[in-house]
Amino acid sequence: MAMRSFIRSCSAQRAVRQALSQTTRSSSQSSIASLRTTGPALSHPFQPSIASRRLLHASVTRRKGQEAPAQPPPTDFAELDVLGNAPVPSTSVDVCMYDGFGLNSGATISDGNGVLLIDGEVFNWRPWEVKGSMHLANKKGQFEIPPQAFALFDLLWPRPDLLIIGVGPSIMPLAPATRRYLSELGMRVEILDTRNAAAQFNLLATERGVSDVAAAMIPVGWKDGVGAQ
Repeated sequence: MAMRSFIRSCSAQRAVRQALSQTTRSSSQSSIASLRTTGPALSHPFQPSIASRRLLHASVTRRKGQEAPAQPPPTDFAELDVLGNAPVPSTSVDVCMYDGFGLNSGATISDGNGVLLIDGEVFNWRPWEVKGSMHLANKKGQFEIPPQAFALFDLLWPRPDLLIIGVGPSIMPLAPATRRYLSELGMRVEILDTRNAAAQFNLLATERGVSDVAAAMIPVGWKDGVGAQ
């Protein structure tokens, strides 16, 4: 009898627990359902709002009376000249004359002399006297002068990085022996006719300075075997 009463009490307790668990489960499900039905609808996190759409598609309005120009404004090339305000070296060449040169400092090289521009200094240059001949072109049509014509560079240190040589009214190649000697001095060489050599020297001397660029030029009126008299 005691065993039967104990089993009955256990069954009663089990039934009570099942009833309570079903009640709790149904109440939680109903609360979740109510949250689903009554909660605010969430928009997509990446969906732009109406205000942002309006901002993205906003266009600049033109003022009243303002019209687009018929043609674009002309370009002021003076504003694009980065060397416009740079001081011009006093040794820059203003004029290439038949028998000489006119420099920015007011100095004039004449009487058929060439000019040597080194580190802001001006020298008369007569390489034909060192060669002992008025012929500056060899039989191959190359500009060839002895190393003694560039003896001033042996005394100069540091030497210019670039030497511009103006060979007269028309360009001619530099003889290998002359180029080799100048390369041994540690200088790069650029060969041009005298007018273009003067323009190149003016540009590079203004941009880089007269200590980095030197020039050696004979007059534009030079005639091989005759000179520029």
